[in-house]
Formats: sequence, C-alpha cells, structure tokens
Amino acid sequence: AVNSPASLEAGLNPRYTFSNFVVGKNNELAHAAARAVAAKPGEAYNPLVLYGGVGLGKTHLVHAMGNEILVRDPSKKVRYVTCETFTTEFIHAVRSGQGKKFKDAYRQVDVLFIDDVQFITGKDGTQEEFFHTFNALHGVNRQVVVTSDRHPKSIPALEPRLLSRFEWGMIADISLQDFETRTAILEAKCQEKQYQLDPTIIAYIATTIQHNVRELEGALNKI
Repeated sequence: AVNSPASLEAGLNPRYTFSNFVVGKNNELAHAAARAVAAKPGEAYNPLVLYGGVGLGKTHLVHAMGNEILVRDPSKKVRYVTCETFTTEFIHAVRSGQGKKFKDAYRQVDVLFIDDVQFITGKDGTQEEFFHTFNALHGVNRQVVVTSDRHPKSIPALEPRLLSRFEWGMIADISLQDFETRTAILEAKCQEKQYQLDPTIIAYIATTIQHNVRELEGALNKI
C-alpha cells in the first residue's frame, strides 16, 4: 500500500500508482523505464526524461515512481514539483536572500521529479540553477526525472548544456493511445469507480475521444 503521508509530503498524489496505470503500445518503453527507476533510483536511467502530449500519462508515471520508491524505502527523500513551482521558489529565494536554503532543499534529495520542464525556457536564472542542481544530484548518483510536452531537442531556447545532460540518460516518449488501450483505460476506470457500463458505450467513447486520458475520464463521469 502507498505510504500516503510520505507521498503527500513529497508532493506526490497517492492515487497514482503502477497498479492503476494501463500499459499499451504507446507507453511500453516509458513504463518499463519508470519501473526500472523505481526499483533502482540513481542506477537504472539517470536522468529519465518522459515526453508526450497533454493527458497521456506522464504525470501518472512520475507519481507512480515516487510512490513506489517510498514504499520500497520510506527513508528516501523524494521531491516532486512542477517547473513553475521550482521557478517561483527560486525567484522567492533570490529576492529574500534565502539562496542557500533553496539549494539545500533541492540538492539534498535522493529523487527529484520536475514536471513540465518545457516551461523553463526564457528563464535564464532558473535554467542556471537547475543545471547546477542537476549536476549536484547526478554527481552523487541521486535520481533526476523530468517530463516535457515535447522532445528536449524541440524545447525552444533550452540551454545546450542542459540538453546534453538530458541526453545522458533515457529519453522515452508517450504517444497517443490506440483504441485497445483507450478501451482498457475506460474499463479500468469503470471498475475503480464501480460504474456498470455497456461495452458498446465504452467502445463509442474510446472511438470518439482519441487524444487525452483526462477527456476519456471526463466523458465517463458525465455519462
């Protein structure tokens, strides 16, 4: 079972686990890499970069990794933040003269998850700080995982030295789910929420909505 207090303290959502993540052709590699990282953080793929469109499961996998790591070893220091939060905290630290406190908070963790790293573009100070944080963690085999809505090479104005760091590890994409995977996701959601739905309705939703797991769930809830 997920250690909810530890997960929440780390910024994780305890609801997102590997057990309720539906694996399909579109996310097999990303899922396998995430599993490997959860089993051996800092050893398997470091860094791990997951990229793909909105609502395809990147954030679910990230939280599942964090939750699994804490189940295996509750003493691990895990931190999940969005890129926006990282930027906001960094700006606040600079303004309030608490740079050291900020550095300590991020450089003493065992596993760091940064979601939506594409928002780091155009923020030179944040890129600089993230670069040094990455080096500090990677240098002592601490795990770094980032997500993006596109391949790191396609992130505009991303510093070349950061891109080269991302390429040290594994870059795995999550593409659009096929019909079978969308159907499996809907069936899993029905089971989770104890909905009784006719298979033809599930097939209709899976055929109509093709781009986003959140939209699939939203349609299910409306019905």
